[in-house]
Amino acid sequence: MDAVLKPVAKPFERKTPDELQRPSREEAEAAVRTILAWTGDDPDREGLVDTPKRVVKALSQLYSGYFEDPAEHLSRTFEDVGGYKDIVLVRGIPFHSHCEHHMLPFIGEAHIAYYPADGVVGLSKLARVVDIFAKRLQTQENLTAQVASVIDDALAPRGLAVMLEAEHQCMTMRGVQKPGVSTITTQFTGVFQDEPAEQAKFMTLVRGKGV
Repeated sequence: MDAVLKPVAKPFERKTPDELQRPSREEAEAAVRTILAWTGDDPDREGLVDTPKRVVKALSQLYSGYFEDPAEHLSRTFEDVGGYKDIVLVRGIPFHSHCEHHMLPFIGEAHIAYYPADGVVGLSKLARVVDIFAKRLQTQENLTAQVASVIDDALAPRGLAVMLEAEHQCMTMRGVQKPGVSTITTQFTGVFQDEPAEQAKFMTLVRGKGV
């Protein structure tokens, strides 16, 4: 199977640290130390003395999506698929992100389906796209739209369906404190947007009941 490399319609525009006026690691660690003191604890006690470094290291992983281009993972497609033109569904992609309002996690699964036009993309690439966008401060609505937009631009499929299901810790740990509540968001293009039967087919496949 030969791969085809093609340009992506709308390349991801990444600002440099200078453009963002990004603080240094030391400044970030000092900010964490300030928060520790604000909570009423002692940042100099044994259990917390290294916490600022650990937190900043963890955040650099959790928010690494700001410095990755999701479109790059979709630039390589495969055209030799035996004439396959039916639905391609990647179901149950686990993800975790952080809400931009409280910086608390929301955790769930993504389901992505498309009808190929000129070729198919490696299945793992769809999961990578979800991960990159998820590793930024997000709302679930924006995350859904961003995943759909970059895939639709890159592959130009005959139709695309994206569904995210997640539980938000900002509803579980604070505020209304309602654990177990799921939020579902969807984005459809092409035949999935125009034909209700295709949406129903997607929903049925996602729920694992077959065609």
